Order: sequence, then structure tokens, then C-alpha cells
Amino acid sequence: MQAEEHIQTAQDFLERSDRYFADGDRLQGSEKLWGAAAHAVLAVARTRGRRLGSHSRLREMADTLSLEIGEPLISADFDSAERFHANYYHGYMTDYDIDIERPAVRRLVRRVLSLPELNNRNG
Repeated sequence: MQAEEHIQTAQDFLERSDRYFADGDRLQGSEKLWGAAAHAVLAVARTRGRRLGSHSRLREMADTLSLEIGEPLISADFDSAERFHANYYHGYMTDYDIDIERPAVRRLVRRVLSLPELNNRNG
């Protein structure tokens, strides 16, 4: 996938997660929210000519972005995204947890997708 495809997928997954949560499907909502975060980070990696082939590489890229732009919330918000990924498998998050954590993942996706390197591409 190219960066533009990852950007579109991240946006699509955010919308789908909202629909799943609204319908009461907490597991699919969780996984789509995680997917949105992962694809946002993957978009940046692609603009840098990198392919991230593991969860740990996604984590490293999120931490790198956080340090590069001086926004610790990127790393913290990625933690929230990882909790949603785990929730997909284990279903441990309460409604309260979900309500508290969802805005953090949305903030992560919005912030990453607004980075200049994703918005100043040629083609």
C-alpha cells in the first residue's frame, strides 16, 4: 500500500469504528480503532520509504514521531490504540474505558494524518 491508501484506510476505519460502537459491537469497534491508528502510522512510514512488518515496528515509529515533533501525547495515545487492539482479542474494556480512551486514538489519528510530510506529497 502507498501512503495515500493508508491515509484513506485510517479515515475509513475511524468511521467504521464509530458505527460498530454505536451498534454495540465493542470488539469490532476496538479493532477498527486500532486499525485506524496503525494505518496512520503506516502512512508516515511509507512516505519515509519504510515498510513496518511488525507491531513492535509500529510502536517504534509512533515513539519516533512523538520525539521528533515534541508531542508526548502521540506515544501516550498509541498506548490507547494498543489497548483497543488487545480488547479485540480479550474483550476486557468496560464501556467507561472505551468512552475515556476513544478520544485519545482519534486525536492520534488526526495528529498523525495532519503531519506536513503526509500533506505535502507530490502525487
